[in-house]
Amino acid sequence: MPIDRLLKRALLAVALLGLVSGSIAALAGASGWARILWGAGTVPVIAGLAYSILRDFLDGRVGVDAVALLSMTTAVAMGETLAGAVVALMYAGGNLLEDFAIGRAERELSALADRAPRLAHRRQGEEVVDIPVGDVAVGDRLMVRAGEVLPVDGIAPDGAVIVDEAALTGEPIPNRREPGEKLHSGTVNAGDSFEMVAGATAGSSTYAGILRMVSAAQSAKAPFVRMADRYALAFLPFTVLLAGGAWLLSGDPVRALAVLVAATPCPLILAAPVAFVSGVSRAAGRGILVKGGGPLERLARTRTVMFDKTGTLTVGGARLIGIETASGADADTVLRAAASLEQASHHVVASAIVDAARMRGLALDMPTDVRETQGAGLEGLVGDRRVRAGAASLVFAGRAAPDWAARAQRRASWRSALSVFVAVDDHPIGAILLADELKSDAPHAIRALREAGVARIVMVTGDRADAAETIGAALDIDAVLADRVPADKVDAVKTEQRIAPTLMVGDGINDAPALAAADVGIAMGARGASASSEAADVVVLVDRLDRVAEAVAIARRTRRIALESILVGMGLSVVAMLAAAVGWLTPVAGALVQEAIDLAVILNALRALGAPFGSGRRRLAEAARETLHRDHAALAGALDRLRDIADALDAASPADGAILVREANALVAAKVVAHERDDEARVYPMLRGVLPDGPGLAAMSRAHREILHLARLLERLAGSLDPDTTDHWVLRDAQRAIEAIEALVRIHSAQEEDIYDHAA
Repeated sequence: MPIDRLLKRALLAVALLGLVSGSIAALAGASGWARILWGAGTVPVIAGLAYSILRDFLDGRVGVDAVALLSMTTAVAMGETLAGAVVALMYAGGNLLEDFAIGRAERELSALADRAPRLAHRRQGEEVVDIPVGDVAVGDRLMVRAGEVLPVDGIAPDGAVIVDEAALTGEPIPNRREPGEKLHSGTVNAGDSFEMVAGATAGSSTYAGILRMVSAAQSAKAPFVRMADRYALAFLPFTVLLAGGAWLLSGDPVRALAVLVAATPCPLILAAPVAFVSGVSRAAGRGILVKGGGPLERLARTRTVMFDKTGTLTVGGARLIGIETASGADADTVLRAAASLEQASHHVVASAIVDAARMRGLALDMPTDVRETQGAGLEGLVGDRRVRAGAASLVFAGRAAPDWAARAQRRASWRSALSVFVAVDDHPIGAILLADELKSDAPHAIRALREAGVARIVMVTGDRADAAETIGAALDIDAVLADRVPADKVDAVKTEQRIAPTLMVGDGINDAPALAAADVGIAMGARGASASSEAADVVVLVDRLDRVAEAVAIARRTRRIALESILVGMGLSVVAMLAAAVGWLTPVAGALVQEAIDLAVILNALRALGAPFGSGRRRLAEAARETLHRDHAALAGALDRLRDIADALDAASPADGAILVREANALVAAKVVAHERDDEARVYPMLRGVLPDGPGLAAMSRAHREILHLARLLERLAGSLDPDTTDHWVLRDAQRAIEAIEALVRIHSAQEEDIYDHAA
């Protein structure tokens, strides 16, 4: 441990020991020993502070410490050793708290360094030998086993490989890299073992560059300048001049002493630390870990917020977003067949398909005789039927894709989704679309940031431009920067910093350099993104994006309270100093007045520990909010089926179309209409008791009426259908009604989700 840190801890121990032992002596009636012990606890702090001030002065810095030194020295000289001991303890404790934050910053590289591979498997003739990764030379042929981190940059010359690049790009779906394409260190082999040819040494590879960028950004970040220091430059000379003037004009040195006692800078020493510690505690109670007062003050100055996309604005994994079916097939059959087969795979896409089937309550069969074609998909027996699931090249085996398959590929392209085609006994039956999706609370979080005073919001991501623009269009984003590797993200952050104080929000290893480079970095650490959490100044410990806006709001309120405490406290101190200068306050009276001012300042600074005035309204219970969210999740399956029915009506015969429309009508009546009526009868009355006003719910009720109107229209159409007389135009009207209901219910549910979160 550095000598400076040991000295700071020793001074805190001495100050605390002196204050406690002196207080015990005073309680025992030994006032003489009490003054000696208080003085003994103060003098070492004075000596350490004098050395620190001299060193800072030689470096061209003067701060509030000079006022603290003058105050403690005067208190000891006047025999007011208790006051000196209190100031000494406050000063030493504040230094140690700030030192703790610096120590945390020095450990921020540990997670990145621990992840870096230590060994590489080099082929030497017919053998594979483990060597230190630093010994890898360009041109070495390396073996990379399944699940291992690639040790260096290079290429795979012998065939296509599957790599998980989430550590670099943040994208959760592994990518296929063709022979000769560049592979990056830090990515993970998500397929079978393969051999690669090293194209760079470990020190010049991609992952080592990320480590260097984090280190450089951390060392370049300016240290936190205590808010009090800005005011000390004016307060210190004012204090000295006023004390000297009082002595000179009156000829009485006691007046100078009275001024110095009244000038004890506790409002400067205590106000900002107490407020910022309170703000940090307030944030912690909301699941936001702020690493000290420095990040909290920088957070309060934020004007621009930059978001990573994957895992931050989106859920960060493959999710089922749709199922396209061939004529005569249904979505559940397609999903059940694929999920049964995918149980044999550990691929992230396989897990997403299996999870989606289980959420729908589908019974799965265990597959047998499973074979995996690298980069293409799976084939195996499910029961007595042969199932294939994967790329179109595997499922169609060179045959022309039918119209429904072309439609599925178009929709996948529009939605930046991955298509998994499914065939049973060589007959293609459908395609499963998987993609990342927007977090449900992302729109609310963006809006809350605007309300907190953020002027500019930017999304910066390693994802493709089309996928990024789709997410950006769904949110109130001022700019979208796509196809950005970690170094590009750092450059983007630095560009924004030239304009305004910038906050970066991310969750992956690839975000760590940008988080470190920003004025403030916030890591979404609920799911254990350890590298970004260590590189960040603030960590959100719950999976709630709106906590970012709350962190900004807490920081701004904390800084405002700290400023109020400093300015009001110093204003009162100046009044007391002027009164002492003209002889209205004796040194003892000045000390008593100053203590009262100190107490008022501390109590005001402690307001940062609580919620703002007016925020104590009754809130929706968290359990009730979760129940309402589950109600919407249960409705999602019905909406997915309505979308499938609307798609199937494109090519349905009159007889099949009549059956589909009746199914849709029954689904709307049993699920959608019942849900909306329950909202009006049970949910909205409950919400009116916790919301400040009712116009928002009135607007939601208007949406209910429109949904019920469309449901009645669909009911009339379904009742009039006759398989023998139904024509194309009637089916088209029913299709439009189904599509309108599905779309309206989805956007209405999203709006209700925002209301639930606000009420809670």
